[in-house]
Amino acid sequence: MHVAIVHDSVTDADAPDARDAIVQADAVAQALTSLGHTVCRVACSLNLLAVAAELRSHQVELVFNLVESIDGQGRLIHLLPFYLDALPMPYSGARAEAMMLTSSKTMAKAWMAAGGIPTPAWIGPWPGTDGRVQEGASRKRTWIVKSVWEHASIGLGPHSLIPNAGPQEIFPQLERRAAELGGACFAEHFIAGREFNLSLLADPGGPQVLPPAEIIFEGYTPEMPRIVDYRAKWDQSAFEYHHTPRRFEFDSSDAGLLKRLAALALRCWDHFGLKGYARVDFRVDDAGTPWVLEINTNPCLAPDAGFAAALKQAEIAFSDAVARVITDSLPPAKTAADA
Repeated sequence: MHVAIVHDSVTDADAPDARDAIVQADAVAQALTSLGHTVCRVACSLNLLAVAAELRSHQVELVFNLVESIDGQGRLIHLLPFYLDALPMPYSGARAEAMMLTSSKTMAKAWMAAGGIPTPAWIGPWPGTDGRVQEGASRKRTWIVKSVWEHASIGLGPHSLIPNAGPQEIFPQLERRAAELGGACFAEHFIAGREFNLSLLADPGGPQVLPPAEIIFEGYTPEMPRIVDYRAKWDQSAFEYHHTPRRFEFDSSDAGLLKRLAALALRCWDHFGLKGYARVDFRVDDAGTPWVLEINTNPCLAPDAGFAAALKQAEIAFSDAVARVITDSLPPAKTAADA
């Protein structure tokens, strides 16, 4: 089968989080080639007609969708899958509707709340709330201000936490910070506890929950917020980058918690109608209660990222995972083996 890897359009001058798209494309291309597929690459821009023309010129049969933003805007992530649906052209991963729903963190949280999936209280988004406050968000507490649309911890740092504040203190902060957070932001109740990531992979018998990972905040002083911020993910010169390893080994006392996390991850998969692969991010409070922060429908596939690490723990070869993603992308009457 001839597969096009469609990814963000980036240059060498772009930030590390943007350039990571090429690292992912390299890894997926190598896996696809090892599986016997032929591969081409297409950089996605706002000119979707040009993207479609390139796909047709290469006689592409399936798109492996690695697009995380278009024209540098995370809020446009869903445009490509909607356009591929219209062509039509099969593509990997979540459908367009699920992509749009999960890429907006506040829309995702509202949908989680509607489905009884625990997610921390929030205020926002700004702009767009007109001063309305979500039920349960009216009392003073510590908040963390996040971008609504941008992922990869863009704009996240120690300054993102606002302690002992209520809605009246939060709304002016949202208005002030929106521009540096992609134009829209919200405040989420900060859960001062443990952080977990659970990756999921499509399987003929239903999605498989890969081994859970916990982020460890090594050597953090009491005044340092325990968050995986931009420096922890992308700045190789930062303390945070070198002191936030993930671990997969747990004491027997965590068995019950890990089982609850896995069950919640599967609920998220079903509730959002996910496909291919995904990652669910959690915080667990001091009482042991898990809270879902975000659902990533196209988590990073770079070899040093969390999804690849979880595959290694599960003893699943990266190429086998790519094969499963492709199989889950094809119509029921056609499988990767038939192509």
